[in-house]
Amino acid sequence: MAQLVKSGLVRDVADLYRLKVDEVAALERMGEKSARNFLESVQASKTRDLWRLVFGLGILHVGAGVARSLARRYATLDDLAAASREELTEVEDIGPVIAESVFGWFNDPVNRSLVERLRSAGLNFNSSLCTPTTSRGPFSGKTFVLTGALPTMTREQATARIESLGGRVSSSVSKKTDFVLAGSDPGSKLDKARQLGVRVIDEPEFLRLAGI
Repeated sequence: MAQLVKSGLVRDVADLYRLKVDEVAALERMGEKSARNFLESVQASKTRDLWRLVFGLGILHVGAGVARSLARRYATLDDLAAASREELTEVEDIGPVIAESVFGWFNDPVNRSLVERLRSAGLNFNSSLCTPTTSRGPFSGKTFVLTGALPTMTREQATARIESLGGRVSSSVSKKTDFVLAGSDPGSKLDKARQLGVRVIDEPEFLRLAGI
């Protein structure tokens, strides 16, 4: 990637989708086979989910976790780009600083131009993580944080159960958290939940709330 930038072939991420085999092959330590493999991986990235695109845009303060939170809330990149600062702060894991960073990025004319170039290149702007707000289930609209080891379920199984019933799972406890599902050796997340007055439940209560 550094060679591409240094050579002037790539100024931003959208330029990657305009590269030709002979241009890449001419770079140092790159032959035609390596160039073709590289460009095939670039083309394959067009189909990746929205959260990966958001992460790849390099927005300040937006790591993989924040990108996934945004993709759970917004169905398309256009929906995210149209969000206000106030709306962004309502998203799980998004505070005022991150909201300002995201809002500012999408309202910069240079970045808006980049988005349109990515659209023209055929990148996927849709999120498979976004669930309609009208979804129904006992956990609809509820946010959970998992901590500790559960007696009969793995963390992955608990997450799948929560999402199948309309809920969401976050990695950190905040005032927006509805439940902390705690097992053995819960760690600092339990302390944070108690400080904030977030409801803490164990696995039996979780299963009861889930209707199991």
